Amino acid sequence: MQGSTGPNEHETVGAYALGILDDAEATAFEAHLATCEWCAQQLDELAGMEPMLAALADLPGTGTPAIGESLSAKPSPRLAEKLVDEVAERRAQKRRRSMYMVAAAAALIVGGPLVSVAATGGEDSGGNRPLQASSPAQEAFQNMPDRVTATDPETEVSATVAMQEKAWGTDAVLELKNVKGPEKCSLIAVGKNGERETLSNWSVPNWGYGVPNATTEQGKNPLYIQGGAAFSPNEIDHFEVMTFDGELLVEIDA
Repeated sequence: MQGSTGPNEHETVGAYALGILDDAEATAFEAHLATCEWCAQQLDELAGMEPMLAALADLPGTGTPAIGESLSAKPSPRLAEKLVDEVAERRAQKRRRSMYMVAAAAALIVGGPLVSVAATGGEDSGGNRPLQASSPAQEAFQNMPDRVTATDPETEVSATVAMQEKAWGTDAVLELKNVKGPEKCSLIAVGKNGERETLSNWSVPNWGYGVPNATTEQGKNPLYIQGGAAFSPNEIDHFEVMTFDGELLVEIDA
């Protein structure tokens, strides 16, 4: 992970998406990710693939052509094989590191008192505040200066779309607040010519997103979703956040 931005750093995107890099490796890759549009696009494509890749990594004969062919739709077979191989190797390394940590902890327990500090991703009973890390979509949102915002007076759903022009169209990140679940939604860009393009789909859990009176931290936090459109920014008339049932939650003028 150190040195120039070579093929090894590009291929590490799979392990980063799975969250199996250690802190030093993740920090180094994030520094590379900030300047590599290819890796950012691959990271978006790999969202939600962790369970499938992790399962494949535990199967005998990982990295075989048959596995690559089964994932040929997205990403490419060559990339899929590399990702499966890398997941298997990274998981093996992580298991070895875990064994070393257990041995070290046992030595500390025998030699003297052990002080531990736990960080969790949810609420706890000891009063410790959970550590929260921003997602790649949230970081991209914060770095895009071109934004439009709207709140629907009936649904009270609030949305902000940050945009950035790309050679291939428009890179966009949605910040969604005060949406209640369970629900399935889409972000749609409507062109000035009347054409419609779906940028992204997602599910809203029971606790919702960006709900001010939510009882959990997850429910209070807004949702950040990244997607892309073939439209250039000046070709977009407005954005719509729609449910799969066809209900318009909020419309945002571009």
